[in-house]
Amino acid sequence: MPSHLNDELPALIALANDLAEAAGRETLPRFRSADLITSNKLASGFDPVTEADEASEAAMRALLTERRPDDGVYGEEQERTFGTSGLTWVLDPIDGTRAFISGMPTWGTLIALDDGDRGRIGVVDQPYMGERYVGAVGSESQAWMEHRGERRPIRTRPCTNLSDATIFTTDPYLFNDTETEAFSNIRHRARLTRYGTDCYGYALVAIGQIDAVIETDLQAYDIAALVPLIEAAGGVVTDWSGGDCRWGGQAVAAGSAELHEALLERLAPASKNG
Repeated sequence: MPSHLNDELPALIALANDLAEAAGRETLPRFRSADLITSNKLASGFDPVTEADEASEAAMRALLTERRPDDGVYGEEQERTFGTSGLTWVLDPIDGTRAFISGMPTWGTLIALDDGDRGRIGVVDQPYMGERYVGAVGSESQAWMEHRGERRPIRTRPCTNLSDATIFTTDPYLFNDTETEAFSNIRHRARLTRYGTDCYGYALVAIGQIDAVIETDLQAYDIAALVPLIEAAGGVVTDWSGGDCRWGGQAVAAGSAELHEALLERLAPASKNG
């Protein structure tokens, strides 16, 4: 971990906010637009990408090239570039493209800064609702939410019992048979289970609105920003065996260490890293 990074964090957080603004200028005018251009990445099946995804990432990369040319960039829509500073920006211009093209406001732009040892900054930006969630992990971690110009600190809620918990996943059909069995074990014990929120579910964990998110087959750009955000807000995010998930795979995010441990006990048999 670069020793000087704690001193640089305020400027890097300001840059992360500028990246979110640049992305929003490309995504927001295209959301719920009848003229939105969408294509399919797959020859068989459906993995959509829109002109908004591509324009948003291009805008963020251009800003990073201008201000932080020595940093690496790992985004969804363009080839990864490696820098010399030891820092990497991980970008998902639209997490939840299916929601975006369906007109659902549960998509978001994800921005992470990783120092090689851990994620240090995580941003979830939802410009349509005017919401931005920011977490910074440093000598003093901090997390906050901005809503239409008003800023307030955020904190996960201390739910410790699975029977009291609200659990989210984006799509249960993404689980394989073993994962489905493990998730069902949790779903039948939880107070409430909901689906279809993409990155927005993790933001709800960070603000203490829900208690956990469980997912699989993630890429780095799907999860890297969400780890420091939830950690800074007081929660825990790991893979299903309790290890590092910031570069993708399975993930379980919980608002409390106790609930996270209870979830791991039921997910561990289906862990791909155990």
